[in-house]
Amino acid sequence: MTYSSSPTAPPSPVHVIGGGLAGSEATWQLVCAGVPVVLHEMRGVRKTDAHQTDGLAELVCSNSFRSDDWQFNAVGLLHEEMRRAGSLILACADKHQVPAGGALAVDRDGFSQAVTDTLANHPLVTIVREEVTSLADKDWPNVIVATGPLTSEALSQFVLDVSGEGQLSFFDAIAPIIHAESIDMSKAWKQSRYDKEGPGGDAAAYINCPMDKDQYEAFIDALLDGPKAEFKDWEHVPYFDGCLPIEVMAERGRETLRYGPMKPVGLTNPHNPTVKAHAIIQLRQDNALGTLYNMVGFQTKLKHGAQADVFRMIPGLENAQFARLGGLHRNTFIQSPKILDRQLKLKAMSPDKSVRFAGQITGVEGYVESAAIGLLAGRFAAAQALGQALDAPPETTALGALINHITVGHLDGGAFQPMNINYGLLPPLDAPKVDEDGKKIPLKERGRAKKRLMSLRALNDLSAWLNIAKIPT
Repeated sequence: MTYSSSPTAPPSPVHVIGGGLAGSEATWQLVCAGVPVVLHEMRGVRKTDAHQTDGLAELVCSNSFRSDDWQFNAVGLLHEEMRRAGSLILACADKHQVPAGGALAVDRDGFSQAVTDTLANHPLVTIVREEVTSLADKDWPNVIVATGPLTSEALSQFVLDVSGEGQLSFFDAIAPIIHAESIDMSKAWKQSRYDKEGPGGDAAAYINCPMDKDQYEAFIDALLDGPKAEFKDWEHVPYFDGCLPIEVMAERGRETLRYGPMKPVGLTNPHNPTVKAHAIIQLRQDNALGTLYNMVGFQTKLKHGAQADVFRMIPGLENAQFARLGGLHRNTFIQSPKILDRQLKLKAMSPDKSVRFAGQITGVEGYVESAAIGLLAGRFAAAQALGQALDAPPETTALGALINHITVGHLDGGAFQPMNINYGLLPPLDAPKVDEDGKKIPLKERGRAKKRLMSLRALNDLSAWLNIAKIPT
């Protein structure tokens, strides 16, 4: 069954609350189905702790959508699935990509502006700059809440009240951004790890700053001793492991950073090619002009006054000028497996009102994952607005696996935690022993071959679902 492109009566508008990645993607999917949208965004009348602008789909942390390799990487597979589903977020990301090796990274300002312009100029989209604090006094029959991890206290309290469930929180951090002209390229150099080319064909997409053992040890000492930002009222709130501040990683062991964001593998220093660096800091291009670079994996909770001093200990960054310093903020997410159904609807609402949730607030982690749940929420809401039903994608797809995670989940003692897309969320396949030409696959390469097989299965199953869930354009 497909969406009707000409329903007997014009559908009522769907109200989307939140103009981030998920809300923007949900809005796009709805209007592509011919369903009008009122998009409510509070930025413009009220700021958040992390956003810098009032643009839609603003990226507040990294500018990277991570790996774009659909054959062997689960997030790359999710990229490809979303492209095939007509994702606005992926279309704008592709249009505004910047060099990032095998990753899809974007000029954050150009990307946000493209999303904003596309939706603001669409005849079925009405953007309202206001804070929505409750749905109890609204007669909106079809709503998507995509307020993200920085949902306001008032709306959070409404969700608590109507669901009867608690809400979990965790700390999240952002990394500093540096003016490229202030980096000393007589010590640093450009190279992607293992010279891997990215979507733009650039094999030298990162700036690398090397450290010897003494420099590394002094840097770790400074990280551990530097003054940190704390939220005393929330000291019991955990960090999300996928976005740990570097100080927290250092506290887990002095070598932790060398096996994480500072790993010295796949890179050769042209200034001193015979000496292997003890640790390497990478910086990734942050805008299309190449004038700004962000410190990869360097989320930090160091107080602003200490950050410049500590990070200028890094060779090549002695005179670094910072366009933005790092920071720490609190994120929230709901107990999705308990309170949402397979259509992402809040189970506790009355039958005449459908409230769906989308994005990071549902318990997915990452830009692409958040936008993917927005895509699905938009399609589910569109089907409802057009008087039709739409099942979730098969669990063999990355999109379906995310739905499973947040609506079924694995509640271990009641603890539901955010998660990035990964092959472990998809039903397993046996690793192939021979390739498509009948040649034997070496044992050490079978894991990689298995991933490709799972990706091919996902795209094949997605095609069948898209034929059912087709949105007219």
